[in-house]
Amino acid sequence: MELRQQSLQAQRRYVPPQVPAMMPTPQRVPGCPPGLEYLTQINQLLVHQQVELAEVVLGWETNNRYIIKNSVGQQVYYAKEENDCCNRQCCGPNRSFVLHIQDNLGQEVITITRPLRCGYCCCPCCLQELEVQSPPGNPIGYVIQNWHPFLPKFTIQNERREPVLKIEGPFCSCKCCSDVNFEVKDLSETANVGRISKQWMGVLREAYTDADNFGINFPMDLDDFMFFEHSK
Repeated sequence: MELRQQSLQAQRRYVPPQVPAMMPTPQRVPGCPPGLEYLTQINQLLVHQQVELAEVVLGWETNNRYIIKNSVGQQVYYAKEENDCCNRQCCGPNRSFVLHIQDNLGQEVITITRPLRCGYCCCPCCLQELEVQSPPGNPIGYVIQNWHPFLPKFTIQNERREPVLKIEGPFCSCKCCSDVNFEVKDLSETANVGRISKQWMGVLREAYTDADNFGINFPMDLDDFMFFEHSK
């Protein structure tokens, strides 16, 4: 009788693992690549990098994985990095990679490719570059690093490699107890239209893991803004 009561108490205490809430699938939008309809309904994305046990315990660099959510915590996408072991261990943050981004149905909707580049101001001929494809195999944009002696600067280009937006980061990208913000600006760099933030995760997580969380803010009418900005 006593064992049965203990078993019943244990069952009452059991809390099943929570399944992350999924953002409802939106209706198709004419002219929008499949899977990107989610982005027409939100103005913020939260990117949570998953903590890898091998990295924490052994310091062994593994392929990064990310859960991408909207502002209310619903999962929008899942992303996973692809590259080889030697590349990860030897080249660190400058390594080449392919990032596969899937929707909640498991369909790959975005592919981001970055070749091996330097990224330092002392090597202006070998700066970072990203290619964004959606659907996979169809380039829709690029992010190009611009040379600057002390600031991280980038240009966002459309599928024709025409500049549409600028990104500017801070002089120091290592801040204690505060977020690191990259401002997304118009081509004249006089007006902010969005922000990419590396969020401070606390002393322990920052010290023992390299898992990062990011916040991406952008206006819902960004397509209209870029159209009128480019037509000036």
